[in-house]
Amino acid sequence: MISIYKLTKQFGKLRALNEVSLDFTLGKSYALIGPNGSGKTTLIKSVLGMVIPTTGKIEVDGANIKNSWLYREKIGYMPQIGHYPENMRIGQLFDMVRNIRKDPPLLDEELMEAFALTAIQDKRMHTLSGGTRQKVSAALAFLFNPPVLILDEPTAGLDPVSVEILKEKIQQEKDKGKLLIITSHIMNDLDELATEVVYLHEGNVRYNNSIAELKDITGETRLGKAIAQMIRSLEKKVIPEAINLK
Repeated sequence: MISIYKLTKQFGKLRALNEVSLDFTLGKSYALIGPNGSGKTTLIKSVLGMVIPTTGKIEVDGANIKNSWLYREKIGYMPQIGHYPENMRIGQLFDMVRNIRKDPPLLDEELMEAFALTAIQDKRMHTLSGGTRQKVSAALAFLFNPPVLILDEPTAGLDPVSVEILKEKIQQEKDKGKLLIITSHIMNDLDELATEVVYLHEGNVRYNNSIAELKDITGETRLGKAIAQMIRSLEKKVIPEAINLK
């Protein structure tokens, strides 16, 4: 579904991505993880067309995304921090987004209802708490029923009940065969929601395989501990070949 070929992004002297090659396929859920400054955000923004790579290419459904924008209709994106017109009401925001799309698919308003956003649709964005803004971002990401969902720290700032609502929705979409790419610092969430792990470090892919394989390699049963063990192994350069299996 999404293929990345030798993607490099240079910001002055900083190389944020270094010849990254990855394939993200439908029916799988990927945990995209790495320390701050590892290149995660640059990779996501490159896929979304918000960052232009220095070299390399990205294909969605076999078509190069360069100088294209229609492919974005296949992607639902939930940013870590949503920036919206501050004086706009919630209902107006959703109406605007609906009107932007020509011939939109069958809308998925399940999260709007689950988060009771219709009950507060007259509230202006600048009055909302961080958690409520996060609910708005989640509902917008799923609204057009896209085959690809990119979720950046989706549970950050949400109350426990809302976290479970969103996790259940993510699981439902995964079961439908959609492609999900999720970033999070909460390993327990990723352990529940993801089947694959892509670990970036200093712009390089250091692991690209299943969570089950990572746990088997490290001998750990929890994703957080498996990641920690992998990082220690990388630092010692004990198993560099074994962990980069794709």
